[in-house]
Amino acid sequence: MCSAKLTNGTRVLESTIVHVLVADSGPIQSELLMRALKSRRDFQVSAVALETPALHNYLQSNGADVVLISGNRLPDMSLVRWLRLSYPRVASVLLTESDDRELVVSALRAGAKGIFLFTHTPFAMLCKCIQCIARGEVWLNSRQMNYVLEALAEVPALRVVNTNGRSLLTPREEQVVALVADGLTNRGIAAELGLSEHTVKKYMLRIFDKVGISSRVELVLYAMSHGENRPAEWLPSHNGPNHSATRTD
Repeated sequence: MCSAKLTNGTRVLESTIVHVLVADSGPIQSELLMRALKSRRDFQVSAVALETPALHNYLQSNGADVVLISGNRLPDMSLVRWLRLSYPRVASVLLTESDDRELVVSALRAGAKGIFLFTHTPFAMLCKCIQCIARGEVWLNSRQMNYVLEALAEVPALRVVNTNGRSLLTPREEQVVALVADGLTNRGIAAELGLSEHTVKKYMLRIFDKVGISSRVELVLYAMSHGENRPAEWLPSHNGPNHSATRTD
């Protein structure tokens, strides 16, 4: 489905030519896709290899409105992230055979504007997807949208490890560290996790003791150099926000 339009109300007329760039390391699939897209009068289609230098050289010289990226050939989302940062006006669509949760969330976090199930969806829908993306919209199906909503509802965690890579904190303590790193006060952390401020203070003291530091600034610096971000399931408080507890993990 298509999401909301651009906030400034800008729209691209259906008759406007959309410059589509196909980025795929498979020459056969790339050629077939190009031929199919070129049959549309409203598309100007080109292709490049699925690698950063080739994309950079092409976009610098020619530009593009929408880049179709073969998601099944990507080792990670670094190329998608580079494209968003280097060419923010160029929208990327991930073409993939499956839309598992990790792939969808990672692609959208990296900056993709759409996830298209290439082998499960009619070609006419790909054309509609490109048109939507060119208008500044987002292309996701209902399952993919649910993945995004689930990810937003999770409390982030920051896995803090020692020099040997061993985790030093409990899952709840990792959530507290992540929220501290995001700049939340003890009151803000308490509200986010459904705890009392007294309980959060106890967590902070335990964390300081385990890590061997004495201030929030030191904790943030330690987390930046010894931590790794990861999603975490919500850990509910059994005592409610107005009752203190010694442990909830």
